[in-house]
Amino acid sequence: MPQPTTVVLIGSAYPLRGGLATYNERLIREYIRLGSSASIVTFSLQYPSLLFPGKTQYSTDPAPLGIPIQVKLNSVNPLNWLSVGNEIKKARPDLVIVKYWMPFMAPCFGTVCRLIRKNRHSRVVSVIDNIIPHEKRPGDRLLSSFFVNSVDGFVAMSHSVMEDLVSFDNKKPKLYCPHPLYDNFGDAISKQEARKNLGLDPLSRYALFFGFIRDYKGLDLLLEAFGTEALRNSGIKLLVAGEFYCDPAPYHEIIKRHGLGDTVIMSNDFIPDSKVVNYFCSADVIVQPYKSATQSGVTQIAYHFDKPMIITDVGGLAEFVPHEQVGFVVKPDKQAIASAILEFYTSGREAEFSANAAVEKQKYSWKRMVEAINAAMGGDQGPGNREQGTGNREQGTGSS
Repeated sequence: MPQPTTVVLIGSAYPLRGGLATYNERLIREYIRLGSSASIVTFSLQYPSLLFPGKTQYSTDPAPLGIPIQVKLNSVNPLNWLSVGNEIKKARPDLVIVKYWMPFMAPCFGTVCRLIRKNRHSRVVSVIDNIIPHEKRPGDRLLSSFFVNSVDGFVAMSHSVMEDLVSFDNKKPKLYCPHPLYDNFGDAISKQEARKNLGLDPLSRYALFFGFIRDYKGLDLLLEAFGTEALRNSGIKLLVAGEFYCDPAPYHEIIKRHGLGDTVIMSNDFIPDSKVVNYFCSADVIVQPYKSATQSGVTQIAYHFDKPMIITDVGGLAEFVPHEQVGFVVKPDKQAIASAILEFYTSGREAEFSANAAVEKQKYSWKRMVEAINAAMGGDQGPGNREQGTGNREQGTGSS
């Protein structure tokens, strides 16, 4: 499929903050780099304040340079959906990209996409984070079905999402392409400099938990792991960097119960993009103790900084972290997590894992993601289910 001349992405972007905005801005920057005229239509209202679990939805960083962003979509106003959908329909972009991550957005996205496709020119492709959410609610499947039926093709960023997607549709083009590298957080700095910037002890050993804190991400398992006798007495510290999107009380109770006040450093404000480098470069290892997952942007930030990882074997996480090459893949329980952290430090494999991460990350390019999205446009290729991996494509008509 040739490179589309005009591209519009519908989804989160500046002045909104967070991983979705970061992803969408980086993706559109790649389309621009490759010669397309590309822009983003983002939300004037993404979540009603009553439904937003964090402190603020808005970024304090400067606006990204060189990316045209129009702030106009209201996720809960059907009249706005009609207006925005008709406006994009009339503009007739070659490609419209929608980043789908939760069923709440299905009525808005599904309505807008249906209107756009009426121009019989624009092709609509969705990059799927999750088609079945981690935190399930009644009606999720019905809403996601409404959205799935509004687009022309899909790119799934993990095999587990691809399998879920096939249960909704087995005819439209579907491609697997892993989450690209988050390479927009600047160059790595030394541990000494990063720890100085955060006011951390330059000689201590630090494991990092990073990102919005939700129950499914398993921070409670990680805190319980640090409460085990061997890890509690090891001198290893845990740096928790991310805003609570759930009740913080149970997590603080675990810290208190195990006497971890001097072991766990809680940094629970939103981490702006400009400060991410300090947290990752301060850490010896990144720990993702998730209870459920499809893929994680945290993995791709860790790869950018060549950081070893300890992850749990849930969902699609293990697809991206080769066991005992870039880190350890373990069961989602406190003893397994504690043992892996201790083994990481006692085995002295940080340099080895870091070197392997520098090699492994080469497969996660934004150009490959663009190629997958373009291929999922379909057109004269006809329906089917294709996989785009790390150098080849398999075409068939069944599930992945």
